[in-house]
Parts: sequence; C-alpha cells; structure tokens
Amino acid sequence: MLRFLLAGLVSLALTLPVAASPLAGDKTYDMLFRNGTLDDIDRDKELVYARKVTNKLKPEAEARDTGDIAIGFRDGATELATLEFRRDGKHRSLGSFPANVGNPMIMYFYETVVRDMAEAAGGSPFYIRNRVKDALIQTSDVVVGEAMLDGKTVTTETIRLYPFKDDPNAAQMQGFGDLELRVTMSEAVPGWYMSLVAEAAGGEVYRSELTFDRLGGKP
Repeated sequence: MLRFLLAGLVSLALTLPVAASPLAGDKTYDMLFRNGTLDDIDRDKELVYARKVTNKLKPEAEARDTGDIAIGFRDGATELATLEFRRDGKHRSLGSFPANVGNPMIMYFYETVVRDMAEAAGGSPFYIRNRVKDALIQTSDVVVGEAMLDGKTVTTETIRLYPFKDDPNAAQMQGFGDLELRVTMSEAVPGWYMSLVAEAAGGEVYRSELTFDRLGGKP
C-alpha cells in the first residue's frame, strides 16, 4: 500500500492489469521520460519516494541504499529540481537537474540499477548502461491498468523492459541476465511515476523498488 500524506489522499492499491498495446520505441522513450511532469507541483512542496533494495550478491548495499528520496526545488538562472537521499535523520545530496525537463526520478532509477548491477555481478558499467539505453528505444508493450486512489479508480500505465533479453553474455551475469525494469505511471500521481521496479531472477537475486510516498511540505 502506498501512503499519500498530502491531505485528502489516502491510499493506492496495487495496479490491476486491464489491457496491453504495443508502443513504438520512440514513444516508449517519450512516455518514460515525459516532459513537464513537475510543472504543476507546488514549489513549496517536495515529492518523496521510498526506496527499498534487496541485493543477495551484495547484502551490505541493502542498508546503504534503502531510504527516502526527496525532490525539492531551487530557484536560479534555471529552476532546479534537487534530489536528496534520507535515512536515519541523515541527508545526502544526489544532484540537481533542470526542473522544466521533467521528473529526474526516472534517471536516478536507471542509473542506480546500472551501478548496483555492476557492483554485484561485475562487468562493465558502460556495457550495462548501453544495454539499458538501447532498451529504452525498443518497441514495448504498455499495460493499462487500474488502481484505487482515495477511494476512486484511477488509470495506470506500465512499461516493462528487458535490457539483456537474448544477450549472449546473459548466463555470466549471476542472475541479472533476466533483469526486468518495470515503470508504472499515472496522471493521478504527482510527478507522474507511481513505482519504478527492477528485478533480477524474479527478485530473488536483486530487487530495487521506488514508490511514490507523498507530496508534502519541506522539512
């Protein structure tokens, strides 16, 4: 269950699949990296996502990487969206990005998966990143589903990507050869992204899950 602490928003149930339809590669990319997803967010608020990591090949990474990711805003010559990792009362900056481009959570998601795989399974992070980037522009299926939000049914859209499908090196990837990247989006969720999940070996070897937690005031 996802928690929405903004007044009036109560809960969000698991997405139920309704139908799937093919999406051309350029449309896949445009949907995942949608522009303008931060435009309607109150600049006095921040988006908070919860990240939970399971990593059987590198167990110490589970505690290191499990925590909250907050997106706030900072004025300047170009308005910036700032990412901050929070755990146990400690904060760490993750970088700043132009706010007018869109929600940087999608880039953070893919980059952390690339890093985690390279650390846990070995191999070149450049090779891993290139395979992930290639998957972003391939034809995919978008699954339209439904979820309950504040007692109302809302529409969701989910895209699944498999960067190492048919990769000749998949057998040497220590379980990451079947890596699945799954992004669920909804117009009803502030910032567009409802959840971003990466799983290797069905989550038995590795799982990284980012879920929208709340839109609230800055601490």
